[in-house]
Amino acid sequence: MFRSLWAYRGFVWSSVLREFHGKYRESLFGAFWSVASPLAMIIVYTVIFSQLMRTTLPGQEQVPFAFSIYLCAGVITWGLFAEMLARLNNVFLEHGNLIKKSNFPRICLPVIVTLSALINFGIVFGLYLVFLAIIGHWPGWMVLALIPLLALQLLFTLGLGVFLGTLNVFFRDVGQLTGVVLQFWFWLTPIVYTLPALPEGVSSAMQYNPMQPLMAAYQTIFLVREMPDFTSLAPLAVLTVLFLLLGAHFFLARVGELVDEL
Repeated sequence: MFRSLWAYRGFVWSSVLREFHGKYRESLFGAFWSVASPLAMIIVYTVIFSQLMRTTLPGQEQVPFAFSIYLCAGVITWGLFAEMLARLNNVFLEHGNLIKKSNFPRICLPVIVTLSALINFGIVFGLYLVFLAIIGHWPGWMVLALIPLLALQLLFTLGLGVFLGTLNVFFRDVGQLTGVVLQFWFWLTPIVYTLPALPEGVSSAMQYNPMQPLMAAYQTIFLVREMPDFTSLAPLAVLTVLFLLLGAHFFLARVGELVDEL
């Protein structure tokens, strides 16, 4: 599988670039819109939430735009997770005609989705870093802690997404269910609210949400500007390994049947 990906690396990269350029080909302002939307999001969150929700962050009352920093750290990284999972969920169905007509390693499609989502994330995240620099809250060398967190998130999403995407070819209800679960999952993760603001029983139940410590780690880096607690990510790391193995096994076992089902 990895040898096939390397052999078709040109196809993967050209597909990513074609998808990015195609998104804005008929637009008057072109790729400007890829910047305008996240920029508007950051401005709205800053203007509306910076004063309204500051008191919900204990110890951060003196930090300007504290809740905006906290909120954007979670929303932007969750956006990468949600975009990848939603697209991986339908990746084989969306490219059904290509799969039927062309002979290429099918695993290229999830990789193309991942790289495309990373480009979109890079644009939004770059604006977020500029925002942090402007308000004087640059995280310093702590920003390097982002690398293992992103790697873990990408692998978890890829394993889960390939499994669901393959399953969705044979059971189409999976796609609809995933969209509903993603909505609930977002609101059950402390992103637009804080963990201390929850009742004690609800706060304790958050330990069963594997995305909660990951979002908390991002927020620690950019708001508190400290190294996150990597030990809290152990359950997510275990789930990542399980989903990578499960996704790879199920995909390789069913890849020969994809064309017939599509």
